[in-house]
Amino acid sequence: MSGKAQHVVPSGSGWSVRRAGASKASRTFKTQDEAIADARKKAQRQKTELYIHGRDGRIRERSSYGEDPFPPKG
Repeated sequence: MSGKAQHVVPSGSGWSVRRAGASKASRTFKTQDEAIADARKKAQRQKTELYIHGRDGRIRERSSYGEDPFPPKG
């Protein structure tokens, strides 16, 4: 996992955007959709990964905005 990857994680009654390895969230939102939009912009700008977690904390979706090899290995 990239050190710059963005994670959308549950936070109390809202949702937070947190960079991988960070101890604090960069921003917190009331809805998951708002958090996803913010995290997606950051991931695209930084050319990194976006991980969207569910309320249970498990990753439910992942998007890559990096420079992935084409064709993919494997």
